[in-house]
Amino acid sequence: MSQSPITLYDIQSTIPQPWAPNIWRVRYAIPPDEIVSCCPPSDGRTLPSPNRFILNYKRLPYRTVWIEFSDVETTLRRIGAQPTSYRSDGRPVYTLPAIIDPQRSINAPVVLSNPTVIAEYLEATYPARPVFPEGSRALQSLFVHYIQDGFVKPLLPILVPLTHQRLPERSQAHFSRGGAPSPTSPTALAGPQSEQAWNAVREQFNFLAAILDKNTSDGNGVVAMGRDVSYADFALCSVL
Repeated sequence: MSQSPITLYDIQSTIPQPWAPNIWRVRYAIPPDEIVSCCPPSDGRTLPSPNRFILNYKRLPYRTVWIEFSDVETTLRRIGAQPTSYRSDGRPVYTLPAIIDPQRSINAPVVLSNPTVIAEYLEATYPARPVFPEGSRALQSLFVHYIQDGFVKPLLPILVPLTHQRLPERSQAHFSRGGAPSPTSPTALAGPQSEQAWNAVREQFNFLAAILDKNTSDGNGVVAMGRDVSYADFALCSVL
């Protein structure tokens, strides 16, 4: 009996390929088994972390459901996914990626959101081709924290306007009204502001390159953990 595919929920865009960084963490290298377009849930019919990296690296069968940015919260509530965070006033925040895994039961599948939670689940449930080599979780957590809170920070003024441009028109309006989790303006930088932003990005790239070069100088490889591909590599590659 063949394994039922995992469903990966990804952000719909105007380009014909996966693009959202958080979702790329869950996906990598191997094409998905099936692509599904998703209309607003009220239709009753459906018309993208490093999670996509992980699904492909582990060679797990999956299909992609594309969701308009403006429909993320409605869709995740409908499938029973948990909020990924909460606003200061207590309101829940729903973000992608999310997965549905019917491995245990078609009628009671596992539904998860939050890229780190999904990564831990996939590693525990499908241990072949591990992304958390033994004894590496603490170091990987530090590396991923740096990528998310240090390396990516100067990229946001550049990436957010590009994200806005790639969204369909209805999702662009939702993004501009404050539906995006980032407070960065969707207005593209110009002139001195753009130059300053790129200088900050270059500084982080040079810093990270110097760190990774330490692995090549002692002959242990070029990825974060030396020769072992890991979740840390997917966290980095998902934003490049």
